[in-house]
Amino acid sequence: MIEEKLESLGIKLPNPPTPAGSYVPAVKTSNLLFISGQIPMEDGKMIFTGKVSDDNLETAQKSARMCAINILAQIKKELGNLDKVSKIVRLSGFVNSVPEFSQQPKVINPASDLFFEIFGEKGKHSRIAVGVASLPLDAMTEIDAIIEFSG
Repeated sequence: MIEEKLESLGIKLPNPPTPAGSYVPAVKTSNLLFISGQIPMEDGKMIFTGKVSDDNLETAQKSARMCAINILAQIKKELGNLDKVSKIVRLSGFVNSVPEFSQQPKVINPASDLFFEIFGEKGKHSRIAVGVASLPLDAMTEIDAIIEFSG
């Protein structure tokens, strides 16, 4: 069912990115799945890099959406089926922004909106969106997630 929703939105899940450091992409415990921070990588290449400012807000929003798609790819890899998701519990969004930028929530909104659109009520989550001085590989955004699952 979720796969059909993705298809209707024109989203094809990529192979999930491999970690850029000494950690695992996901950890399951009880009925929670912790997804490590996902950056805007596609086919092993960083797509959105650099500092976020008022001048490139729309590009940064695309970066956040790509992070969300990579989170979905990691969930599918770990659970085998996105229909096992019973709740998107929390997203933590990090924005590689210039010091005077203060619209981090607007940058991360497209990621949240994608989860709302795909999962409906199950997609409603708590969230933080913060600006940071830098991110790994000069990524514009990084988002991690906590997911509740069943089965």
